[in-house]
Amino acid sequence: MINALKECNNRYTMTQAEERAVRIFDHLTTAVLLFDENLCLVSINSAGESLLSVSSKRLLGKTPKKIWPNTPFFTNAIKKSFQYASTRIERGIEMDLINQNSIKVDCIFTPFVIEDETKEILVELVSADAFVRVMQEFNQQTVQKAAKESIQGMAHEIKNPLGGIRGAAQLMEKELDDKGLLEYTKIIINESDRLRNFVDRMMAANTHPVKLETNIHEIVEYVVSIIRAESPRDLNIKKDYDPSIPSIYTDREQLIQAVLNLLRNAVQATIKDESILLRTRIQRQMTIQNKLNRLVVQLDIIDNGPGIPAEIESGAFYPMVTGHAEGTGLGLSIAQQLIQSHGGIINYERKENSTHFSILLPIECGNEK
Repeated sequence: MINALKECNNRYTMTQAEERAVRIFDHLTTAVLLFDENLCLVSINSAGESLLSVSSKRLLGKTPKKIWPNTPFFTNAIKKSFQYASTRIERGIEMDLINQNSIKVDCIFTPFVIEDETKEILVELVSADAFVRVMQEFNQQTVQKAAKESIQGMAHEIKNPLGGIRGAAQLMEKELDDKGLLEYTKIIINESDRLRNFVDRMMAANTHPVKLETNIHEIVEYVVSIIRAESPRDLNIKKDYDPSIPSIYTDREQLIQAVLNLLRNAVQATIKDESILLRTRIQRQMTIQNKLNRLVVQLDIIDNGPGIPAEIESGAFYPMVTGHAEGTGLGLSIAQQLIQSHGGIINYERKENSTHFSILLPIECGNEK
């Protein structure tokens, strides 16, 4: 890094070069940590904070043993890097975090050697699941786009003749002398209206969002009030909000619809006395839809119901896929399309006997009104 700064000095002052290097370092998607010869952490970028789920203020100056108290591998690996002054690559290392979660990471340990003496160790960490997650997201976007185009074409083909059928039934109703036959014309009209409403719901997610400044917690509270009003039982809804989350720019009505669809699913999946947890957090340096976002709002909707049946789990966000006998298979698909139109995504995960749906919304994207 020092040599790079010196090379940059031909075009910039040293201060400008340093500032540029810091910006580059902090915008890397790879978690990077720098340890000195006393095994103390002297630097960590935003991706490192996000991966470890801890702020730099709590980490700087600490040794690997304190950063990873339950993962002695890192202490040993950094010591060996100092001892042998050679780059080491380790894959699929189980890393226990301070928040009691664990992830698998690929690691690179690079010694900084100055005058034949190792002064610092650069540690690069990449989530072993990151590539898989990106590919899953890409595949989901591709299929979702194809499904969206298919639905648009299908809706157009359905609505045109549907209007004719309804109109003919209304004319027939006026001409019929046998009032007993009016029952059948009413069925035609009512079923035509029902099918039209069904098509309209399919098309709801295709409306371009009109973004305004929005408070995510106000949206969630409003949706909770709707859910409580329409539920025949008392709901055990718990909340864990991060009050520091700033306002975001979204289409309020579309965000309400997306959250409402997910929360309704959670209510349907739970029974009396089972709980639903609503949790908000900030995530840093997260790539969504092939775009790196510095700050992302994460809304988790967690229930202890049975989750999505295994046989349809991979297609849960596709239209017409449902695990409910009376379901339309549109709720998750519409929610996903609405969030994707905001530059975000909805993730599903089943862990620790709980169902996790996570809405991820970039904060920066809202400025593009």
